Amino acid sequence: MTTAKIAVTLPPELVEAAKRAVDAGRAPSVSAYVAQALARQERADSLAELLDELIDQHGEPSSADYAWARQALGLE
Repeated sequence: MTTAKIAVTLPPELVEAAKRAVDAGRAPSVSAYVAQALARQERADSLAELLDELIDQHGEPSSADYAWARQALGLE
């Protein structure tokens, strides 16, 4: 559902990337592709804000915390 129509200026390579995504069937339209990208960015921004709040409340993670996370994620 469209709630607002705006005009944006994009670098040509991003316009071409969006058109390729549509041509490949990864998005129904360039507008949908841009909306999906904005939604991903909003989720990333929200997670960054949550992380900042957690650090404010509990402090920076220790090196042991990072080691645990790497192991839990299978990065080691």
